[in-house]
Amino acid sequence: MRIGWSDRTRRPSAGRVLAVLSTVPALALAGWLLAGLPLLMLGWFRPVAALPLGLLAAVLLCRYGLRRLPETVEATAWQTGGVVAVALGSAVFNGLLAGEQLLIRRDPATYAQYAVWLAGHGSLPIPYQEAAFGGPDPALRFDSMGFYDFGGAVVPQFMPGPPMIQALGHWLGGLSGLLLVPAVLGALAVLVLSGLVARLVGARWAPLAALIFAISLPILYTSRTTFSEMPSLIMIFGGLALLYDARVRLRSGITGLGYLPPVPSGEKPGLIRAAQSYGAIAGADLAGLVFGLAVLVRIDGLRDVLPVLVYAGLLIAMRRADGRDEGRLGLPLLCGLTVGTGLGLAGAYFLSRPYLGYLSGSVRPLLLICGAVVLLTLLTAALTPVLAPVLRRIVRIRWLPEIAAGLVVLVVLVFAARPWLQTVTRMPLTVDDVLNAGFIERTQQANGLAVEPYRLYYEESLYWVIWYVGVPVVVLATLAAALLTRRLVRRRGFGWLLPLAVIGWTTVATLLLPSITPDHPWASRRLVPVVIPGLILLAVWGLRWLREKARRVGYGLRVQNGLAAVGAVVLLVPPVITSAGTAFTPVERGERAAVEALCAALPSRASVLVVERVTGDRFTQVVRGTCGVPTARVAFRQGADIPAPADVTRLVGRVRAAGRVPVLLAVKADQLALYGDPAQVVKLVTRQDGRSLVAPPKGTWSMAVDVWMTVPDAGSAP
Repeated sequence: MRIGWSDRTRRPSAGRVLAVLSTVPALALAGWLLAGLPLLMLGWFRPVAALPLGLLAAVLLCRYGLRRLPETVEATAWQTGGVVAVALGSAVFNGLLAGEQLLIRRDPATYAQYAVWLAGHGSLPIPYQEAAFGGPDPALRFDSMGFYDFGGAVVPQFMPGPPMIQALGHWLGGLSGLLLVPAVLGALAVLVLSGLVARLVGARWAPLAALIFAISLPILYTSRTTFSEMPSLIMIFGGLALLYDARVRLRSGITGLGYLPPVPSGEKPGLIRAAQSYGAIAGADLAGLVFGLAVLVRIDGLRDVLPVLVYAGLLIAMRRADGRDEGRLGLPLLCGLTVGTGLGLAGAYFLSRPYLGYLSGSVRPLLLICGAVVLLTLLTAALTPVLAPVLRRIVRIRWLPEIAAGLVVLVVLVFAARPWLQTVTRMPLTVDDVLNAGFIERTQQANGLAVEPYRLYYEESLYWVIWYVGVPVVVLATLAAALLTRRLVRRRGFGWLLPLAVIGWTTVATLLLPSITPDHPWASRRLVPVVIPGLILLAVWGLRWLREKARRVGYGLRVQNGLAAVGAVVLLVPPVITSAGTAFTPVERGERAAVEALCAALPSRASVLVVERVTGDRFTQVVRGTCGVPTARVAFRQGADIPAPADVTRLVGRVRAAGRVPVLLAVKADQLALYGDPAQVVKLVTRQDGRSLVAPPKGTWSMAVDVWMTVPDAGSAP
C-alpha cells in the first residue's frame, strides 16, 4: 500500500488530493461544532471567541485525521479535476441562483433568522425585552412561527448545529454571506460523496456520481437556501469515508506517526503492533465523532447513525471471537460516536427543548429504539463466544446469500406496489395536524385534485425518488444492493457493510414514513441526507459491475467503454429533465432588500407591536433579530385576525411611558387606520416554490408580501 507522500519534496498524488478534499469538510464542520456548542451554551458564541477556537479545532481535527493518510484513492489528475470542476460549478451555479428566504413562512427562514440571532448575540434563549413595552402585559405575545415561548423567553425551533454553521457566513458577509452558505455546503457535499465513490467504486466513476448528484433537483433545492440536510449529508458520508481510511491504515501499517513496515517473521512486538494501529484508531475515533455530531445538525441523525452503533458492536464482537485486527476499530468508533451523540443530545436538551417536546411523539420511540439497540449490541458483544459458532453455521446455509439478495429486491418491489396496496392518511389530533390538513386541502385544490385533506401521499415515496433521479438509478442501485448483500453474506466485501447498512436502513425508514408535508419540492428534502446520495453511490457501482460483466463475458474494451458511456447518459438524463423546470428560477428574491428597507424605516428607539396574524408570523423575529428592535405581537381573541383596539391603545401608551417610540405593523392599511396614518414599508412581488403533490414540480408560483406601518400620534385613540 502506497503512501500519498513518498517524501516531503514531492507533490501529493491526485488520489491523495481527492481523498483529502472529501474528508476535510466533515472534519472541519465537526471541529467548528465541537468548539461552538460549548461557547453557545455559555452565551459566548461571538466572533472574538468562536472564530479562533472553531478554526483551531477544525485544523487540529484535520491534522489529526489526515496526517500520513494512506493512498486510499487511486485517481488521475483528470478524475480529481472533474470532481473539483463539478463542485465549483455547483457552488457558482447555486450561489448565483440562491434564494433569499428571510421572511418566516417555512423552515429555511427560521434557520436563517436563528443564524442571524446567533451571529448578532451569541446566546440563547432570546429575551422578551419586556421593559421596551413598559413591562409585562397579558396582551403581549413574544412567540411567532418557528420561535417558541418557553420558560420566560423565546427559543428557536430546530437543532442548533446548522445555525451555528450559517452564522459564520453572516459574520463574513452579513445577510448576503449567510445566504451563500448553502451553495458552499452543497459544493462540499459533492466533494464528500465523490470521495466515497472513489474509495468504494473507483475514481473513474466519481465525476459521474458528482454530476448526477449535483443536478438532482432536491440537491439544487437544498443548496440554495438554509436547510439542515446538506451539513447532515456531509457528516454522514464524511464519517463513512473516514472509517474507510481507518480500515486502510490498519491493513497497511500506516500510523499518524509514519509508516511502520511489517516485521518479516514472528509475532509483531506489542509496541510495534500498538503503534501500527494508532492511526487507524484515531481515524475510527474521528469517524465516530463525526457520525455522532450529525445529531447536533438534525435530530433525525439519531436514526441515521443507528447502524454505526451496531457496526461498532460487531467489530468488538469480532475482536472477542477470533482476534481479528479490524475489531480494534470497534471501541474507538463507539467512543467517538458516544461523545458526538452526547454533544448532540446535550445541545437538543439545553437549547432546543420545546422542539423536542413538539417532536416527542417520534423522538421518544426513537430514543427507546436507540436504547434497545445499545442493550442488544452490548449483550451480543458479551455473548460472542457463545453466539459465534451458531452464526458461523447460519452463514454456511447454501441458499442464504441468494435469499438475502432476493429480500433486497422484494423490499423495493413492495415499495413500488405500495400505492396500489395502501393510502396513507392521518386524522388530526393536534392543532398542527388541523393546520396541516387545511394546507393539504388548499394545495389539492390548486393542483386540481380531489379534496382529501387527511391524505399524506407517503405511499408514493419511492416514486418521489424516481422523479428526481430516474428509474435507471433506482434499478441499478437495487441490483447493486442485492449483489453486495449476497457478497456480504458470503463473507466478502466487508468494507461495504456499514455504507450499505446506513443507506439501506435510512432509505427504508425514510420511504416508509417521510414525516413531512407532502408538497414538492418541499418534501424532496427528506431524500437529501442519505437516500439520493446513497442510491447514486450504489447505481454507479452497479454500472461498474455491468462493465466488468461485459469484460468477463469476453467483450472488448470498446464495447465495455461504450456500455459505460451509454449507462452514464441514461443515468444523467432523468434528473436533467426533472430539474430543468425549476433549476434556473431563483425563489423569494427581493426579501433581503425588503427586510433592509423595513429596518431602515423604523425610527430610533422603536418598540414594534405587530397587530395582525400573518405579519406577526412572518416578521416578529425578523424585526427583533435582523433589525435589532424589540418586537412583540398583540394577542387577539380566538378566531380573530386583529387584536382588540383597547389592548393596542394601552400598549402604545405603555411604550411611550417607557421612553420609546411605538410602531405598529400589519398586512393592510385599514388594520392600522384607527391608530394613525399608515405607510407601506414592504411591497414585494416575487416567486416561491411550487406545491405539487402527484408529480415533480415544473415551475414556481407567484407570491406577494405587503407590510404597512404607522407611528401612532400621542393623542390617537380608537
